[in-house]
Amino acid sequence: MSDVLSLPLPHLAEQFLLRPDVAFLNHGSFGACPRPVFDAYQAWQRELELQPVDFLGRRRDDLLAEARSVLGAYINASPDDFVFVHNATTGVNIVARSLELQAGDEVLGTDHEYGAVNKTWRFLCEKRGARYLNQPVSLPVDDPEQMLEELWAGVTPRTKVICISHITSGTALRFPIEMVCRRAREEGILTIIDGAHAPGQIDLDMRAIGADFYSGNCHKWLCSPKGAGFLYARQEQQRLLHPLVVSHGWGNETPTRTPFLDYFTWTGTDDPAAYLSVPAAVRFQQENNWPAVRAACHRLGVEALRRIEALTGLPSVVPDDERWWSQMVVAPVPACDLGALHRGLWEQFKVEIPCTRHGDRHFVRISIQAYTTPEQIDRLVEGLAALLPEG
Repeated sequence: MSDVLSLPLPHLAEQFLLRPDVAFLNHGSFGACPRPVFDAYQAWQRELELQPVDFLGRRRDDLLAEARSVLGAYINASPDDFVFVHNATTGVNIVARSLELQAGDEVLGTDHEYGAVNKTWRFLCEKRGARYLNQPVSLPVDDPEQMLEELWAGVTPRTKVICISHITSGTALRFPIEMVCRRAREEGILTIIDGAHAPGQIDLDMRAIGADFYSGNCHKWLCSPKGAGFLYARQEQQRLLHPLVVSHGWGNETPTRTPFLDYFTWTGTDDPAAYLSVPAAVRFQQENNWPAVRAACHRLGVEALRRIEALTGLPSVVPDDERWWSQMVVAPVPACDLGALHRGLWEQFKVEIPCTRHGDRHFVRISIQAYTTPEQIDRLVEGLAALLPEG
């Protein structure tokens, strides 16, 4: 990608471990880890194995505190106000299972939410006699106030919790979560933000967002190793949270830590190497002028959208503005067998890309990362031209 290759690191794509024969346009699913970050990850694992008791029994808490300090500066949050978790879904589950919902209470999401989060709330609400509602938010979008009002049409006097995505998985939309959190607090409604796709793709400021709880992934767009995420909780709401796994951290009264940190810092023997590698991921992006990388990726994404629109005749459902999407965007395609399209793009063109559905609309979801090239977009467009139904 010419814009990226003009950055201070001339061959940024070569820093990733991905197979060169694959057009990997699905960074949004599981991310991809650069070589220097993966080297740091393996170094932590080797160091642990040299003396496991010393590493886990004596050093682990301090090492995790140092890693939280780096990530805290990155997301503008006190290191005492968030804990590492394996992924955003785990964080949402911690909050959802901790809240004491009563029969008749309502939890409100949108019809754009991630499948695992939907299943979490349906499971819990079924157990407790509460209701989980997916409020429709229409496409296309171009007005955050309208998105807010469409969401709020689902609020009732029984609404206790709003749980929405910062950046949606299936439709890749950036929701106006600051507006949602501010209005919810005014009305006494708890907010839980699923930030799976946000860290590393957009700038984050936990204090400005104002959510009661925010669960994010580091292993997607921040490019850390797999199994690194975080759960942020406002100080006044931390008392609501209970551990999914009760271990030695429960019931402690550690003078230097809050119960929130005690509960979630030690939940049994585990390998913390992915967490400890998050500072290396932050450093990698800082050293490689990531705001410029994001901007270059966005420009290539806009070009991809225009080419697919010219092919299909279907307009985009979101403006080109980076306030709406950064490095991940959906391109509408004609109604088709999405499974067959996905298989054809992979088997015939070696294009790795998800094919998604929202209502009766069909999309391909394009992820553009530092390693993405115009030639890979060419291959995607070629594959769509060959595989999509005519007309």
